[in-house]
Amino acid sequence: MKSMFFRNFAKGVVVSAALALANCGDAADKVNSAIADAQDQYQDQLNNPANPNNPADSSQVTDPSQTVIDPVTGEVINPNTEPTVDPVTGEVVDPSTNPDQLGANPEVDPGVEPADTSATNPVASSSSEGEVGPSLQSSSSEAAVEESSSSEVPAVPKIFLANDKEEEKNYMEVEYKTNTGWDGEGILAYPKRLTDNPDQKHAIVVWGPGGGTKPSAYEGMIRRLASHGFVVIALKESPGDATQAIKALDWLDGLNKDSGSPLYNKLDMNTVGCSGHSMGGLESEQALIKDRRVLTAFLNNSGDWGGAGAMKVATDRTIAILYGEGGMERGNAENDYNNANVKAPACLIQMTGGKGNECYEVAPGRRECGYGHGSGSWDGMAATVAWMRWHLGGEDFRKADFVGTSGKYIDGNIAGHDGKWKGQCKNF
Repeated sequence: MKSMFFRNFAKGVVVSAALALANCGDAADKVNSAIADAQDQYQDQLNNPANPNNPADSSQVTDPSQTVIDPVTGEVINPNTEPTVDPVTGEVVDPSTNPDQLGANPEVDPGVEPADTSATNPVASSSSEGEVGPSLQSSSSEAAVEESSSSEVPAVPKIFLANDKEEEKNYMEVEYKTNTGWDGEGILAYPKRLTDNPDQKHAIVVWGPGGGTKPSAYEGMIRRLASHGFVVIALKESPGDATQAIKALDWLDGLNKDSGSPLYNKLDMNTVGCSGHSMGGLESEQALIKDRRVLTAFLNNSGDWGGAGAMKVATDRTIAILYGEGGMERGNAENDYNNANVKAPACLIQMTGGKGNECYEVAPGRRECGYGHGSGSWDGMAATVAWMRWHLGGEDFRKADFVGTSGKYIDGNIAGHDGKWKGQCKNF
């Protein structure tokens, strides 16, 4: 029976990927057992969701009744009336001036070089701030119009990322530290070449392993994310209630403030993504709900058991759920996404067309077909990387890969593997 289970289970993506990490038959048996434990825990453990912490955002409102004084004439300006500007001289003119005189050649002093009028700045639109022209400061505390030209200079990206952008590949060399983290049993990975620009930081990805599975089983995913510029902390375990993810973030915050740490002042503690496999996906979802430092979550082969997780994600956060066509998580993933109360931007991504479509038994009474319960974390890891580069790294061009009617993760091929992505999104 044991040999039959191993033979059937080997047809699935989970074991094929796990065996790549094993060095001998005994190690392979341990990995198989760990993944089976993860499946048991994901299936049987009850989720304990909590209400999201979604404080209201404050905003400032400008008083439209504020009196505005023309800095040239000293007269009160009606904020709803645009000043008249001579198109040749660029100067504000008396409203009583005959419009036919505007644009006429002014008298030129032969000893004075005429002003260059080859480039004409547009007149500022009327507003309560009373901006009256490109050469005049407004009467408010706002900067002069000329300073706005600085926005034309390319700014340094807020988040450090590898210049190379293909999510199917590894790029930068990675510092990979085991037996670390707040509990001494996690994994910390980050680029060996950290940013040296004080205006640029590294985003953080918290990775949660499946139930009963060691974080080392996901070395490929951890290294891939770190090679793209992220600082990755992989948890020892994933209880599915965000407790471990939050403690890991607090630990990283300590390193960010420790002048003796290589990560000193390198991290953006408010640009955090959480991801994980199976129970790790539930840990990620709950961290997104409970911790405002977390901006996004990407669940691999996971989903709230009662379909009541994504509905609690705040509307200024994002979530994606990836599942296999034959994975045991399929019902949970679809129910979680399809809940009518989900208001946050969300995507549901399926991996289809995997080998072994004849179906096979992964455990007594449990059968999977094609891409199964472990597909996302191994064959589908590129989707997690692309999502994090989009939502943490600010690469907005990647939206077209996920949102719409055509795109890489909507109907594209799974690079390097059989099958295709089948994705859908809402609330974007």
